[in-house]
Amino acid sequence: FDETACWITVGNCLHKTTVLAGTAYLFTPLALPLDYSHYISLPAGVLSLACCTLYSISWQFDPCCKYQVEYDAYKLSRLPLHTLTSSTPVVLVRKDDLHRKRLHNTIALAALVYCVKKIYELYAV
Repeated sequence: FDETACWITVGNCLHKTTVLAGTAYLFTPLALPLDYSHYISLPAGVLSLACCTLYSISWQFDPCCKYQVEYDAYKLSRLPLHTLTSSTPVVLVRKDDLHRKRLHNTIALAALVYCVKKIYELYAV
């Protein structure tokens, strides 16, 4: 089960990286001068798209993406974990990931559109 927990953690990391890098990519031009913003925003956009692509290929249809590892001590204390033979049990909880995937895909799509626009502007001049 430790491998399952690691697999879920890597999927969560890819999701969060997609969302955070995509958000940074979309808002960097608002915070920095336009002459310098593409040095930060374009790599962030490429990172967001790469993570989204990897997540979509490897995790999107994997049944593990429907589960999260439970770390809440209060919830874990209510389970009969003392009856288990394993000294390090991993508790998985089924979660609805529809809103998470919508956010993930919307930000990645917005980053893709904006990235294509910026690359076109850089090379069209």
